[in-house]
Parts: sequence; structure tokens; C-alpha cells
Amino acid sequence: MLYSQVPAAEKRRLFRERLNSGELLRFPGAFNPLSARLIEQKGFEGVYISGAVLSADLGLPDIGLTTLTEVAGRGKQIARMTDLPTIIDADTGFGEPMNVARTIQEMEDAGLGGMHIEDQINPKRCGHLDGKAVVDEDTALKRIRAAVDARRDENFLIMARTDIAAVDGLQAAIDRAKALVDAGADAIFPEAMHSLEHFEAVVNAVDVPVLANMTEFGKSDLFSTQQLADVGIRIVIWPVSMLRISMGATGRALDELNNVGHLSGKLGEMQHRADLYDLIDYEAYNHFDTSVFNFRVER
Repeated sequence: MLYSQVPAAEKRRLFRERLNSGELLRFPGAFNPLSARLIEQKGFEGVYISGAVLSADLGLPDIGLTTLTEVAGRGKQIARMTDLPTIIDADTGFGEPMNVARTIQEMEDAGLGGMHIEDQINPKRCGHLDGKAVVDEDTALKRIRAAVDARRDENFLIMARTDIAAVDGLQAAIDRAKALVDAGADAIFPEAMHSLEHFEAVVNAVDVPVLANMTEFGKSDLFSTQQLADVGIRIVIWPVSMLRISMGATGRALDELNNVGHLSGKLGEMQHRADLYDLIDYEAYNHFDTSVFNFRVER
């Protein structure tokens, strides 16, 4: 009933323990709290919270328009709904190193399991678009050092994302990844890798877990979890996939209403009311107050 009964610190501890096991952890992107619960129900290892999705949810492009308060608030709503660990996209840390320090503590307080900070300049842009620009190495390292210094829970995962491969190539990404690890990053997110060999090169260059971003319509091919595991990737995310699928289905349903006037032909594509009530644990509320739940849903 209500929210997860597992304290945030325990989620983080269990996440670190599992990450250290060497297995590949799958983190589909949640576009709202309910979808996070569905991700858990379907047996995945974690939940990812995409900055692009949070921006899109507000009807905004992913160019750094969202604020720390908005992102942390939405992150809290999603993280508290699942027993799974959550990783959130913190863009460039929402400002200078002191802002990055505050971002870490806000995300800790919001119950997140970890976050990643990128090395783009402000205003940033989607990692799979052309025309990106990155900060110099000193600025990138200061962001990570500020995050590490401000962290209060040692199990809160600080991940460094680097977008430099799209600007200066793979070797530059490897060199920056090494420097970010030396600055204290617990994991590396090399954005917009073009091949499995590029992912493997980053994995071999650092001694921390590496994340692969399997976003559709981007710079990277959509590799399978087995392919990624075979080259040593430890976390894989599908950041916008569930939103894209949901919006695609919504668009088709709206077309059906325009063209046919009803949705009888779409019933097989819908989540049944009984499944929704099961997902939100409707019946458990009956044990708290019988006036809340006093009926049955027939399939």
C-alpha cells in the first residue's frame, strides 16, 4: 500500500551489492510512477529516469530547461513507488560545482539510488543530436569532485557521462573516462557509442562499471542485452522507449476515435482495469479502510 517499504539507503546498498556481482543490470526508463511499478512487476533490476522524458512530460525539449527542483521532485515520486534502485539523469548538475553539490544531496533526499552528470556545456542538448559541445577537462572533473565531496551516503552511485566521443572521437572519450574515474566517478556513461567495439574499448580502459544507452533513433545500434553483457557492459538503459511506445499507442487510439468514433477495436491493446488495480494494489487499501475498496472487478 502507498509507497515502497524498503528504505532508500537499503535500496542503494542492495544496488551496489548487485552491481559488484558483475551481472548486467537492466534499467528501462519510467515515464511516471506507475510505469516504475510495472517495470518492477515485470522482473527488471532497476528503473531509469530520463531527463529527456521529464522534459517531454512537460512539453519541453531536452535542452536543459528543467530545474533541479522539478527533476528531484519527479524523481522522488518515481523512486518511492518501487523497491528497485533508480538512476536519474541530472544533466550537467544544474550549474557550477556548488550547484552540483546541492544536486547530489537533493537526489539523495529524494530517495534515488544514483545519478549521472555529463560534461556538456550549458545549455546542453540530447546526447544523440549533432552539434554538441563539451566543457574542458578541468571543468568536467570539478563537477565530479564536487559531487563526491557532497555525497553523504557512500552507496549513492555517482556516474559520469561523457559526450566527448561525438566531438573528438573514441580515444578522447577513453581518456576523459579515465580522468573522471580518477576524480571519483563510480561508473562511466559513454554517450553515443557507434559499435560494440567502442563500448568494449571503454570497458577495458576503466575499472568501474560502464553503462550503455540503447535509445532508439540515435547514434548507437540497438544491441541485445546478451551482446552488451559479452563486452562487459554492466548497466543498460532504454531511457525513452516506454514513453515512445505509450505515445505511439495513444496517437493510434486518437486516430481511431477520429476515424471510427469508438475504441472497441483497441480493447486488446489496453491494460485491463483488473490489471491496473492489481498494479496499484487497490485491494490492499481494503485492509486499511473497507470503505475504499468494496467491489470486485470482473475480467
